[in-house]
Amino acid sequence: MLLYVPARVESLGFYGRCAAYAFFLVWGWRLYAMDVGAADIMNSFMHLMLLPIHEAGHLLFIPFGRFMSVLGGSLFQVLLPLVLMGAFVFGLGGSRRDNFAASLMLWWAAVSIIDVAPYIWDAFDPKMMLLGGKTGAESDGHDWQNILGDLGLIKHAHRIAALAHGLGLAVMLAAYAWGAALLYLQFGRRNGDAIEEDS
Repeated sequence: MLLYVPARVESLGFYGRCAAYAFFLVWGWRLYAMDVGAADIMNSFMHLMLLPIHEAGHLLFIPFGRFMSVLGGSLFQVLLPLVLMGAFVFGLGGSRRDNFAASLMLWWAAVSIIDVAPYIWDAFDPKMMLLGGKTGAESDGHDWQNILGDLGLIKHAHRIAALAHGLGLAVMLAAYAWGAALLYLQFGRRNGDAIEEDS
């Protein structure tokens, strides 16, 4: 199912997907290479796109209590692309199945995890400037100060951040491998030369 490609693949669309793959390959590596401790990713265009999704997550998880509402921002920015990935894989909502688009959604989820890592890192010694113009030390604490504080893990913030950063890389590599495999399969089906398969 994850390697499904249509029987007919238009050449123009195929090369467009190749260009998109190259773009996200380079962009993803640049985002991953940013310093976690310095929170460099917070100044990136990707972070600006993720920020409203993060804030919406806090509101969506309010019915589940304070802890989940605080966690909801980071959780939702990772879950949303995974939900969209599922929609593309299964063709939900009347849309056509598109595993290549799904692989890009997995890339988005990976970058979202990488984006959360500096936030976790900052929990131990808060210096990151928040939306209100103050650091976590100057306010009542940011999300991950509260989350790790509630769990008694604040002293392990740097280790947890490193794990999140590594998990983001692992998910990103899976997205790249998946996208590359799909492009390989689509290459042989340009202009509908191959017979459609169900999986």
